[in-house]
Amino acid sequence: MSAPLVIDKQHARQLLAQVDVPQILRNLFRDLAAGQAVQPPQQLVEFPGGQGDFINYGGVLANERVYGVKTSPYIVRQQGALVTAWTLLMSMDSGQPLLLCDAGELTTARTAATTAVAVDALASTDARRLTLIGSGPIARAHLHYVRGLRQWQDIRLFSPSLPQQSAEQRQALTELDPRLQLCDNLEQALADADVILLCTSSASPVIDPRTLSKPALVTSISTNAVRAHEVPPACLGEMDVYCDYRVTTPGSAGEMRIAAEQHGWHPETIVGDLAQVLSEQAPRPTYQRHAFFRSIGLGLEDIALANALYQLHHGR
Repeated sequence: MSAPLVIDKQHARQLLAQVDVPQILRNLFRDLAAGQAVQPPQQLVEFPGGQGDFINYGGVLANERVYGVKTSPYIVRQQGALVTAWTLLMSMDSGQPLLLCDAGELTTARTAATTAVAVDALASTDARRLTLIGSGPIARAHLHYVRGLRQWQDIRLFSPSLPQQSAEQRQALTELDPRLQLCDNLEQALADADVILLCTSSASPVIDPRTLSKPALVTSISTNAVRAHEVPPACLGEMDVYCDYRVTTPGSAGEMRIAAEQHGWHPETIVGDLAQVLSEQAPRPTYQRHAFFRSIGLGLEDIALANALYQLHHGR
């Protein structure tokens, strides 16, 4: 038995730049719709004494003959929580490990690219105003993957940390796209937005869609904090809700769990997930009201990217 290939963060970043991440994810969701992929629920395990937790994300890609698991610990420390992640790729044929990859870069890329796949599928074809909330690596990756999906007339970014950022940091953000405008307040960033990408690690709401001036697509991602949510749970019943995978997302997404427990919302009202939308088994939004897309991060996404890096490394 040969030892598995080990890919560190820098090598993963280099390889990821050579693959079409959104297309890999589109293929994954189509495989999921066709029954050629398996996505079990996340497994959350808490450390004793409030020391943190870890989440295991598994999945099977039958057409690729691989399965795998990403494990991501959330370690409570006095100087701030530490979050890491590693993905193990296994062969369905030999049962042997193929790859162990630092999943930090995979997580950033698949989180942002999943949102991009959703924006491409769900945003109005005439959407022109794009807003990003957040300025960290996840937000920058979101902009990278969505910047060419529509004829954006303007792109606005707001982050609570902007006032504390240096001139060099602000310039680095504006250099990401010539259309990008940094906003001093949330209201300015949200004005007349067609698509709003929430790219934060906040455990509590950062916007209230009910205050927006017109129907928009709002996308939201996940963080390890317990029941984290970027929109008020009470507003779910007033939006057309979509998600990455309806079998597992409602049991993990903070606002969905709270909305179901406290606000009479039902997971059955989810209009569709990405597998259903991309296979045309679910309708697109009509924008008579807001559309909300929630992703929690699927093990299959990490496994599909890990497999792409493994194949690329071996020249396949």
